[in-house]
Amino acid sequence: MRFVTTTILVTAIAMPALAWQDDYQTIRFGILSGENEQDRLERNEPLRVHLEETLGVEVEIFTAGNYDGVVQAIAADQIEIARFGSSSYAAAYTATNGEVVPFLTTEKQNGNTGYRSIIVSRCDSGIDTLADAAGKVMAFADPDSTSGYAVPYYNLVEREGITPETYFSAVPFSGSHEAGVQGVVNGTFDVAATWRNDEYDGVYQRMVAKNMIDDGEVCVIWESPEITSGPWTARANLPEEMIADVAAAIQSFPSTDPEGWQLYTNFTEGEENPDTGFIPVTHERYQWIVDMRAWLRDQRRS
Repeated sequence: MRFVTTTILVTAIAMPALAWQDDYQTIRFGILSGENEQDRLERNEPLRVHLEETLGVEVEIFTAGNYDGVVQAIAADQIEIARFGSSSYAAAYTATNGEVVPFLTTEKQNGNTGYRSIIVSRCDSGIDTLADAAGKVMAFADPDSTSGYAVPYYNLVEREGITPETYFSAVPFSGSHEAGVQGVVNGTFDVAATWRNDEYDGVYQRMVAKNMIDDGEVCVIWESPEITSGPWTARANLPEEMIADVAAAIQSFPSTDPEGWQLYTNFTEGEENPDTGFIPVTHERYQWIVDMRAWLRDQRRS
């Protein structure tokens, strides 16, 4: 299926797609389990309302207990679109034999479209480096998480010369990024993999803002190279004009509902490089993630 052009994305919102509306009176979009369900539903509600009002159809949010639940939902045609991370997009691409279409990703004020995986510890634990973490409990977030598993695992092995299963005393999955960070704070895990955009915005900073943990409890001991932000993705068997209209509606969200956009992006006053909108992407941007996941599969088999 060919990718819709930027021109179509810009103009589609002014061209009601009545043909596809007859067949798709409800659009369901999936969101990953990176944070607790109540917060992710509240954060995505303004977008849901915006899409419903703009597209003229009912819009529902789909959540699952783990990343694979959203991957399997789009593979089984239970949802129409989803916001994936890079690795979960690659999982969906593989699970559907390429029958998904990435169409937008987030852009920051400085033009960046990426973020970084990090490994964190309690600041008072004495674990300040990967060397200090040897023999400790290292929590990954989810098997389909880009920043919470695929990227840190790949980089630990290929760049740091560390085999996680033998270097650490245990390598459990926490289930989500917040659960991993909370586990570090509570002492369940010694270190955990998660993500951040920069020193001002990321999972642990957002948890501080939500009073889930105290400021200064969590410190970064490792950071990955930049990761391309995950894409909004549609099933490839949807009408092309429908994908174009959905993409245009999502692109218009920041300007149509600035307050809702701030909630959606967890904007904080004084943030130096906030999210400003979306830009089109194609599968080629994520092929390296598909390849990395294949490498990870080979590692597990061997």
